[in-house]
Amino acid sequence: MANLLETAAKSGDFKILLKAIQATELEDTLDSEGSFTIVAPTDAAFEKLPSAERDALFANIPKLKRIVLYHVVMGNVQAEDLAEIDEAPTMEGSILAVKRANGKIHINDALVDRTDILADNGVIHTIDTVLMPAILEHEYD
Repeated sequence: MANLLETAAKSGDFKILLKAIQATELEDTLDSEGSFTIVAPTDAAFEKLPSAERDALFANIPKLKRIVLYHVVMGNVQAEDLAEIDEAPTMEGSILAVKRANGKIHINDALVDRTDILADNGVIHTIDTVLMPAILEHEYD
């Protein structure tokens, strides 16, 4: 099995997220032996953001790094775990809310499209929205 970054690259759905991981120099962290869960916005999720906002994120590497880390949870949190928990602490330091309704899982306001894309060092769940930590809304204005 491949690691998280190799698995994400093979899927072809995470080009923008992988570009963000590279820009923030988090490859070594997410390539490491630890166990991580990435709540991964697809390229379509990133494309929901206005292009000026996307460009601004890549121009502000500290903010982009916080956003990337907000999508990473320590440990291997699979779909069966998501069905049992109400929140998950992120590597960024904030907490993600996990909600279930009508047979669907939401993380904050994002719909989990696909679960349990397994890798050697963790698992990926795809989401349809880029998550923003609340603390960032005014911190980098």
